[in-house]
Amino acid sequence: MTNFISVPLKKASEVDLAKPLCKFIQQSYPGAEAQAEHCRAAEELSRLRKSALGRPLDKHESALETLLRYYDQLCSIEPKFPFSENQVCVTFTWKDAFDKGSLFGGSAKLALASLGYEKTCVLFNSGALASQIAAEQNLDNDEGLKAAAKHYQFASGAFQHIKDTVLSALNREPTVDISPDTVGTLSLIMLAQAQEVFFLKATRDKMKDGIIAKLANQAADYYGDAYKQCQYKDTLPKEVFPVLAAKHCIMQANAEYHQSILAKQQKKFGEEIGRLQHAADLVKTVASRYDEYINVKDLVDKINRALSAAKKDNDFIYHDRVPDLKDLEAIGKASLVKSTPVVVPLSQKFTDLFEKMVPLQVQQSVSVYNQRKADLVNRSIAQMREATNLANGVLASLNLPAAIEDVSGDTVPQSILNKSKSVIEQGGIQTVDQLIKDLPELLQRNKEILDESLRLLDEEEATDNDLRTKFKERWQRTPSNELYKPLRAEGANYHNILNKAMQADGQVKERYQTHRDTIALLCKPEAELNAAIPSANPAKTLQGNEVVNVLRTLLTNLDEVKKEREQLENDLKSVNFDMTSKFLTALAQDGAINEEAISVTELDRIYGSYTHKVQESLKKQEELLKNIQNAYQDFSKVKQSSNESNLREEVLKNLAVANDNFVELVANLKEGTKFYNELTEILLKFQNKCSDIIFARKTERDELLKDLQQSIAREPSAPSIPLPTYQTTPAAGSKPAASPTPTPAPRTMVGTKPQPPARPPPPLISAASSSSSALAPTGTAAAPAAAPAHTPGASAPAASTAPSQAQGPPYPTYPGYPGYCQMPMPMGYNPYMYGQYNLPYAPSPVYQTPGQPPYPPPQQPGYPFPQQPYYQQ
Repeated sequence: MTNFISVPLKKASEVDLAKPLCKFIQQSYPGAEAQAEHCRAAEELSRLRKSALGRPLDKHESALETLLRYYDQLCSIEPKFPFSENQVCVTFTWKDAFDKGSLFGGSAKLALASLGYEKTCVLFNSGALASQIAAEQNLDNDEGLKAAAKHYQFASGAFQHIKDTVLSALNREPTVDISPDTVGTLSLIMLAQAQEVFFLKATRDKMKDGIIAKLANQAADYYGDAYKQCQYKDTLPKEVFPVLAAKHCIMQANAEYHQSILAKQQKKFGEEIGRLQHAADLVKTVASRYDEYINVKDLVDKINRALSAAKKDNDFIYHDRVPDLKDLEAIGKASLVKSTPVVVPLSQKFTDLFEKMVPLQVQQSVSVYNQRKADLVNRSIAQMREATNLANGVLASLNLPAAIEDVSGDTVPQSILNKSKSVIEQGGIQTVDQLIKDLPELLQRNKEILDESLRLLDEEEATDNDLRTKFKERWQRTPSNELYKPLRAEGANYHNILNKAMQADGQVKERYQTHRDTIALLCKPEAELNAAIPSANPAKTLQGNEVVNVLRTLLTNLDEVKKEREQLENDLKSVNFDMTSKFLTALAQDGAINEEAISVTELDRIYGSYTHKVQESLKKQEELLKNIQNAYQDFSKVKQSSNESNLREEVLKNLAVANDNFVELVANLKEGTKFYNELTEILLKFQNKCSDIIFARKTERDELLKDLQQSIAREPSAPSIPLPTYQTTPAAGSKPAASPTPTPAPRTMVGTKPQPPARPPPPLISAASSSSSALAPTGTAAAPAAAPAHTPGASAPAASTAPSQAQGPPYPTYPGYPGYCQMPMPMGYNPYMYGQYNLPYAPSPVYQTPGQPPYPPPQQPGYPFPQQPYYQQ
């Protein structure tokens, strides 16, 4: 009688978790030591998955513990890694636990790039394994009874948790085994079995019959509810329904039997007989309908003996009236079981492998904070540089300090000589020419990388659209145009950046052409430079003039302001503060992070004094420039004026302006070169991201095509196709001509109705293989498989090998079909891929070059069908 239902395990495809997780770690964590530690944890997680899912599990506590540890690790990494189709893309493939496939091979399965899907399937296996462990317990002792009850209640809680969370975790239709209806029924079955275990323990402990009756009645109620939930739904194997129906009757019969004993104790002999009669009818129903699933002979004998004795005593002694069944008082119910809630960690031996890794929410907050910090620092530096350029422009327009140094009138002023020397030391005009020459090449390289990345997306999206049009509602996966929206937005942003960079390049080139001749003059030797500057009468009256002394003092003060500003800029760049601890504390205390409030407060505390110094520097320069302009007006009044001196002063002004322009042009061009080089790394990372997701989509596409091929082949409504002449059965005694290569079956012609050929005899299936069940009660033998029906008029000789349908896949697989197009590989960009520049989030050299996964070898000649491509999991 103690036949219990156990749930089969789902089977998972092999997945390498270490590679994508390490890739994300190397892109997201700058410290080499932290990267190494987190990568070791990722490898340990991958080994744990293989141990939990990559081998058959024993029906033992240790195997369940391994599953639970893996589930706990999945829960711990969920907030730390952005698992999705367009970020950390890991495709998990699981088969339906109840689907045994067909003669054509294959079984129902689902592949999703979702960590929630992996968690759901692992928890399902945990509940299934717990049900198997419970079914293996020895129920003749207390230890076995306690262990069985504990595991059934855990299994019930696991299935209930899946029922509550599966739809939100998957965001699409799940396979039948983990659908809410199925797991809800399984949860109730496990709860009913746990209640039955408590009934058995109460019986074994010889508790009061009234209590035992209530426990049995509650178990009957649970079994009845489970049967009602699944009797009209084709979700569980058919072997489950008779077991549930039989258990419902058996538990109700036990309840009536023990209640009859209580009635006898209360001297209600008529009620005793009525309840025993009802119990006898129930077990009779079980014996006649479900005897192949559950043996109730002992229970039948016990009830019949009690009924015969009760009738005999009543007939000869008591003569009590036997009430009708409807007049019997309802038996009470007592539930001693409940579904064990899923509270992480489930494992008693759980140790978080990624304990030192900050959650994704903290990473995102730190990233936003760094952007705020960069904006503040860049804004302050831009204000100081703009002020310095303004000061240089004002001095150049006044020909200072050259005007107060040019007292001889026929030599080059020292300030001009210093500027000339500085320009020559920096490479002069050749440096600017080379930097400008390099810009178009750098720009073109970035444009090609970006265009190639978007081309890969376009081609995969076009293939996906073609297949969606072909298979329509069968093509059940996220459309590429929706999946690629974030990538396309990112690509559009890079396009805008490149367009702005091109505009900036044009402005720099235009400015360079305007001042090129004067810059070239600054690069001349002193003699040539002196010859190019017009001579003028010496301004001897200016020597020792108070106005000149005032101007010199003001210019010296302005130079000091510029030097202080340079130091302040270096200080701003060197300040560093790790906000991780702040955000972790906020997350632990409040359960959420108010990034803006925390960041603004910390930035004001850290950079408040620096921004105050920047504003003071700007105000000080403003006052100095105002005083310099006033002093220069006094200087120009006392200065001797002539055409020669005016012409000389104009040339000196232009040379001073040329120096300032040279310094700014070199700085702009070097920043532009650095920008393009850094952008190359970012675009290569973007290209790598595109290649990864396209490769994952291609693998998913091939898997889905394979499943569709098998499902279409299994459809009974698939049209029969006449055999071509080369496949017809040869005449007796003759042999078909050998063909060097197989010839593809012809395509079905629309509008014709060929007669189906003679079918081969049905395959012989052994009783052993046909009697296995997906979800079967333990300790019982399944019914023998029915012999396959013989179709009249479809007999064929046993030696015939003619197929009943056209061989090969049900959709065309000739070369050029979009379902089998090879993924194009990016050309010419990989030399820049690794190690060229120190960039944040630079791709790691540990992984293969993007777009170059292990592709299959080229097609071998002589095969009319392309070989099925194989990709490593």
